[in-house]
Amino acid sequence: MIKVRHIFTVLLSFGLLLLLTGCKIAVLQPRGYIATDERELLITAVLLMLIVVIPVIILTAVITIRYRASNTKAKYTPDWGHSTLLEIVWWAIPLVIIIVLATLTWIYTHRLDPYKPIVGKNKPITIEVIALEWKWLFIYPDQNIATVNYVQFPVNTPINFLITADAPMNSFQIPQLGGQIYAMSGMQTKLHLIADQTGCYRGRSTNFSGDGFSGMKFIAHVTTQAKFNNWVSTVKKSSKQLTMDSYNKLALPSENNKVEYFSSAQKDLFNDVIMKFMMPPMKNMPASSTGATCSK
Repeated sequence: MIKVRHIFTVLLSFGLLLLLTGCKIAVLQPRGYIATDERELLITAVLLMLIVVIPVIILTAVITIRYRASNTKAKYTPDWGHSTLLEIVWWAIPLVIIIVLATLTWIYTHRLDPYKPIVGKNKPITIEVIALEWKWLFIYPDQNIATVNYVQFPVNTPINFLITADAPMNSFQIPQLGGQIYAMSGMQTKLHLIADQTGCYRGRSTNFSGDGFSGMKFIAHVTTQAKFNNWVSTVKKSSKQLTMDSYNKLALPSENNKVEYFSSAQKDLFNDVIMKFMMPPMKNMPASSTGATCSK
């Protein structure tokens, strides 16, 4: 009996400690309607599963205490082996939960399809993303600029991410804006996101890809349209240009890269990176700092 009490005390203390320390989990602090819907689905799924989990935990403690060897008052029924009522309860409830979860998953899978374009008041911005070893390269084809480990875009504006890799398979995610999508060599994946609040949000690689994986992070800076336009103008003043030669050097493995700006990017570089895995080796394609501030 004493040991069981100790276990419950430890679990309760751990739960209170988490609350008091104010743990912040990015997926529970969405800054866009895609991430908000994903949070609702996550919480709903957890609550539905707790309908089974909580009674099981409680019954485990009750059975352990009530039918312990030292409790001589417990009813001894060695021949009991079936109860129609109990069979209905522990089969019907999980079945209903599975049906509800399956229905919700079907609805949200189509509603939150990462390939589904977002309709907004502002004109969408396309950003091409290339996962390298071990850094993220962002190319803005319409603005003709590029950045490393830093991406900026306006609030309330649909963002069309086109994603590939020129390195081992990876996964791209900005947790507070939406779910992850894979980055694969010779392939293009898509992710449509929108932010409803300005701020700086952490982006990261969520698929282990080698020694420099832990440092493969970036900042997603959401600003007003005016600040975004000013930022684009600032990047265009950079002395660096993303030519094929500079890209070949950038594509070489490196860790914990600083933010870099490129005032221009070679046309169709993103498509060339994809096609080099689909065709015979192309000439000048690779075999395999500056800082940026972030404020609202």
